[in-house]
Amino acid sequence: MINKDFFQALSDLETEKKIDKEKFIEALEFALTSAYKKMYGEAKSAIVKLFPEKNTIKIYSYKTVVNEVEDSDKEISIDEARLIKKSYKIGDVVATEESTKDFGRIAAQTAKQVVMQRLKELERDMAVSEISEKEDELLTTIVKRIDNGTVYVQISGSHVEGIMLPSDQIPGEKFETGQRIKVYVKKIKDSYKGPQIQVTRSNIGFVRKIFELEIPEIANGDVKIKNIARDPGSRSKVSVYTDKQNLDPIGSCVGNHGIRINTIVSELNGEKIDLVLYSDDPLEYIARALSPAKVLSVETNDSLNASRVIVPDDKLSLAIGKNGQNVRLAARLTGWKIEVKPESSITETVKEPKEVEYELVDLEDEDSFTSFDDLEEISGEDNE
Repeated sequence: MINKDFFQALSDLETEKKIDKEKFIEALEFALTSAYKKMYGEAKSAIVKLFPEKNTIKIYSYKTVVNEVEDSDKEISIDEARLIKKSYKIGDVVATEESTKDFGRIAAQTAKQVVMQRLKELERDMAVSEISEKEDELLTTIVKRIDNGTVYVQISGSHVEGIMLPSDQIPGEKFETGQRIKVYVKKIKDSYKGPQIQVTRSNIGFVRKIFELEIPEIANGDVKIKNIARDPGSRSKVSVYTDKQNLDPIGSCVGNHGIRINTIVSELNGEKIDLVLYSDDPLEYIARALSPAKVLSVETNDSLNASRVIVPDDKLSLAIGKNGQNVRLAARLTGWKIEVKPESSITETVKEPKEVEYELVDLEDEDSFTSFDDLEEISGEDNE
């Protein structure tokens, strides 16, 4: 039967694992009551109570006092009840302590199962509670295994496993079991298998945290990131600014001899990074966002949130970028629709080229963008 050592073990669990002993006792009482009913019949009204202070367990069956008994498992006549205690009246509950002799083996087995199950649940809940505080943070993890492209990582300092789907990986990256990698905690969600920690290296949050890690001026707030637009594994545009006089935000990000930006590029698996100086003037901001292309002029239409950019003819392909990437990222970065036109289109009287606009993309939906099937009609050549 459950003995003194068992109750001492519960006290130790409360101390070592910070598990609430009272909740543990409640779970045990519920499980033992269910086990007792299965042993003696589900119809029997009974309850199992644990008394840790006395290191004992007691079982009580109970019946309701009635005039005429219809269910002998749950009811007792007023005459029978008054043989036990004269003060009983209709509606009272008569509790009788049952023998635990035959219930000992089942009680011990049930208690063991409940303890093991409850321990797993509580440890998991505690681990998830701890990791939930790290949502939107950068963590160092160890690759545990790789299954059909999905990478499972062990989060350092915990027993929690993170899941990195193929879509959350930087294209072209290869991982090996035991490898230490940095990941961004994207979300924690419940599943039929329990809570899942979704981690990523492909979203803009990962880039932001890497910049904070490698650039002290960003970490302390002297230099601020205004926005990030990203094609994972290919190119990112990061706009920065500062309120501090005599501080160069672009220079702070580049570092001495480019050491800071090169470290970030290496962490991003060679992904190119365009640093853009943010400006409150949309004309200037849009022109800078199209870097490395040279911009001759910018016009905006505030009501349509649209802009028209003129570039030298020989820089049109550079402004648009391969598969429209440069102008697409610039549109995401600035929040403006951008139409790029060559300088010759201003002076030549020709049929107006089909207009191509790059819609403002929700930065949380990094896989969304407009079609660029008409780019070659504008550039007149294959994009570089």
